[in-house]
Amino acid sequence: FWISCTTFLLFFFFSSPATYLLSILCNFCFCLLTGVLDDCFCDIESIDDFNNYKIFPKIQKLQEKDYFRYYKVILKRPCPFWADDGQCSIRDCHVEPCPESKVPVGIKAGNYNKYSEEVNKIKELQDCQQANKLGAVNSTLSNQSKEAFIDWARYDDAQDHFCELDDERSPDAGYVDLLLNPERYTGYKGPSAWRVWNSIYEENCFNVEKNNSSKIHKRKLTRLCLEKRVFYRLISGLHASINLHLCAKYLLDVKQTSVSTENIWGKPRWGPNVKEFQHRFDPIETKAEGPRRLKNLYFLYLIELRALSKVAPYFERSFVDLYTGNTDEDAATKLLLLQILNDTKSFPMHFDEKSMFAGNKKEAQTLKEEFRLHFKNISRIMDCVGCDKCRLWGKLQTQGLGTALKILFSEREIQNLPENSPSKGFQLTRQEIVSLLNAFGRLSTSIKELQDFKVLLQ
Repeated sequence: FWISCTTFLLFFFFSSPATYLLSILCNFCFCLLTGVLDDCFCDIESIDDFNNYKIFPKIQKLQEKDYFRYYKVILKRPCPFWADDGQCSIRDCHVEPCPESKVPVGIKAGNYNKYSEEVNKIKELQDCQQANKLGAVNSTLSNQSKEAFIDWARYDDAQDHFCELDDERSPDAGYVDLLLNPERYTGYKGPSAWRVWNSIYEENCFNVEKNNSSKIHKRKLTRLCLEKRVFYRLISGLHASINLHLCAKYLLDVKQTSVSTENIWGKPRWGPNVKEFQHRFDPIETKAEGPRRLKNLYFLYLIELRALSKVAPYFERSFVDLYTGNTDEDAATKLLLLQILNDTKSFPMHFDEKSMFAGNKKEAQTLKEEFRLHFKNISRIMDCVGCDKCRLWGKLQTQGLGTALKILFSEREIQNLPENSPSKGFQLTRQEIVSLLNAFGRLSTSIKELQDFKVLLQ
């Protein structure tokens, strides 16, 4: 059976009749979702085992830690590309405010506490205040604190960023508790949502395929250089991951599903929606695009996994703490992070980022800059998302991927980090650290959810 399935896969993957036949014989798209990924030497089955049994349980615990659950973001910034369509009025688009009593003092001290408590001796700030949508907004840094950390801020602004970072000192920036605002289906769809994704694909496609860039055929994709293929697959993988979360955390109607979920009086029920999953990923309903989208999700997972393995030396230095003001909790959080980073280093089939931008130096540098600017443009498009909760998670995951790319292209700087002192050769802001680990956590969750859907469709 599997030999026959593989034979069909190799010879007729892009033939619509064959795709229909495969979906019948092989139980939906999962027969097509197997084997070695393009542009790397890793197979999907190895990623599934590594993620679901080794990484996923730990990354879930890490995301619950105070250092990683509070994310500072600007959700009021206007769209820089077109007139505002107006904010989504659906209840589930709303971002719950941050309870002022729950943001740790060390986090409220701002983005500047990159290192240990000794490096963060600054005046305790007032508790964050309640806001209608954003929650706690910290605009109370003292003049002394601002002066003490002005050098860090200048260096952060000068770094080779792959995404547009929110100014955490802005009065419009506020803390959001990610655990109180889970990524799930909100009902946000239609022309506004379509325009965002259409702009992401069409405005950032290296002038190769200006029309229907979200559906680049594999034969056209393989003609692109590695860097351009990687760029497209990263965006496609991010899109697939977000769609998976929406399918897995769907607002359920009891009459429409037999899936058992907890029913609390007066509250909506959220759970997996198999029909929605099929609509977005079934080979028949997506004209063979669904399995390819899911493969791009795995590819994106490998990219961010590689970045975590490369950045481990940054966090392994003894003076680098994940500072919240709670000494015991901070130590436990760092220990868990180091365990995860050690796990990532143990993965035997990493993506080889050295194969990118490895040709003519001048051409490689030009391509890298184009790559960076395209991705930075995508992070700006996220400010055009009309749903606050969708915007929150879109900005976080885009910034997390941008941070991963920054790490992959900073290998020399990371290798030369001093052991016992901060370095301006390479550094990460708290905002980047939080987005990096939460973005990878979202990908880890996507792969776990994919296996859950596989069980539901058996």
